[in-house]
Parts: sequence; structure tokens; C-alpha cells
Amino acid sequence: MRRAYEIFERNGGVAARARKLDPGRTRARLETAFELSEKDGQFQLEAAIAGVEAKDIEIKVTPEHIVLTAILNTGTTAERHDSLLRVRNRQDFRSIHLPRKIDTDKVKAEFKNGLLRLTAEIAEEARGKKRKRQAA
Repeated sequence: MRRAYEIFERNGGVAARARKLDPGRTRARLETAFELSEKDGQFQLEAAIAGVEAKDIEIKVTPEHIVLTAILNTGTTAERHDSLLRVRNRQDFRSIHLPRKIDTDKVKAEFKNGLLRLTAEIAEEARGKKRKRQAA
């Protein structure tokens, strides 16, 4: 047992183990189910984000992207003091590229029971203009 511990410590101990579990990343992709649709000049996004409270979700919008960031509490409540590594929470994200530009000032979001509903108005210049045909 002592030999195993010495090998573990020689290879970097707990810090090395943590790097192997999360190599070079501080954030991971949020693997959440979502649906993006277009209706009445707006994009409508529905995303299922289970196990997160509304205060732990951050939404950033640009004219072409919606970025969802969530703090996921993955910690354990066990009273063990012999753990080598205990993960308390994790910051995950999901970036959604929009097919057309949106007006970032006209975005509304609601989060209830693990479901995020977001509406974003398509920018006027991205809607396309209808023109009447004139007889020649």
C-alpha cells in the first residue's frame, strides 16, 4: 500500500489526477436538449436544463449567437474525509449559432421547472423585404 501511494505521489498526486479528469478545460459543453424554431419574425428557443436553479443560469446574446452558461452543483453531501477529489460544482456552457441575426435588445427569457424558454426578435435587416412587382 505504501508503494502504491509513493507511485501516486511521484506522478503528481491529487493535482495530476484532477488534470487528467479535466485536461486543460475550465468549462465543459452543456449537453442539453434544445429546440430552435422560427415563428412570426422571432426565434424561439426551448432548452431543458435539469438540476439548475434560475440564479445559476447566465444567458449571453450576440446578433448571431445565444450562449447558455450554467453552474451545475455536482457535489456530494457525504461526510467523508478520505476523498482524494471531490467536485462541488461545474460551469458548463452551450453556444447556439443562429441562422439569421437577432435584435439583442428584444430578447426575453423565462426559466421554470428546468425548461428555459427564450424568444428573440429577428433583426429587421435580416428579415428580407417583400417587393411588389410592377408591370413592364
